[in-house]
Amino acid sequence: MGRTVPSFRPALEHEIESWKDFKRALRPEERRFFDKLMNYARIHADAGSLAGRPILSEILFISFAIEQEKKIELLESRITELEEEISNKIES
Repeated sequence: MGRTVPSFRPALEHEIESWKDFKRALRPEERRFFDKLMNYARIHADAGSLAGRPILSEILFISFAIEQEKKIELLESRITELEEEISNKIES
């Protein structure tokens, strides 16, 4: 029997393609960020294929959130390191 649901990766690419008019309306410098976000969804395609979510945009948005949360945590960690370095220098 044939599949009634398209495989996830082509469906994801179709969803990303459906945002092309939005991307075109962005400023050129913003398009780079748009592409970066879409790549986050591609990075999480394996998880997305197992999620079984009927609305692919949900996969896009949770992928964005996960990657941004990773970056926030990395930046917070780096800030803490720098604050400790500054504090140690002041105490010396």
